[in-house]
Amino acid sequence: MLNPEQRRPFHKLLILEMAVQSSQRDFSVIENLKMSKVYLPILDKLLKDKTQDYYNSKRLLAKEKIRLFKVEKIDEYFSNMHIVTAGNDVVLRYANMALNSQVEKIYHSPKTRRSMIVSTCFFYSPTLS
Repeated sequence: MLNPEQRRPFHKLLILEMAVQSSQRDFSVIENLKMSKVYLPILDKLLKDKTQDYYNSKRLLAKEKIRLFKVEKIDEYFSNMHIVTAGNDVVLRYANMALNSQVEKIYHSPKTRRSMIVSTCFFYSPTLS
């Protein structure tokens, strides 16, 4: 069984996993752009940060013997998340649009914007050509 104190870290893990997957897909698309030299360092930094956050969250949940087993898309609006716990397996239903908006919030958070600005400023230093 998943108690309310465990749902919040699980939700964070789920959102971070989706953000990392989205960033990995974006990375392959951005490589083909003319301005890829500008965007790739920014996306690379973002991907490394979110991946580190994801693994930290996954470790915390693993200590409590909680892991995401399977994501099952019900239809275009809802998905079931199958969670394995020490006691029982749990199925939580999420709205796909809500998940997408949560992932977008990660990208638009002040911490993310600050790191993007710092890496952009570094990239545009006059010593680099």
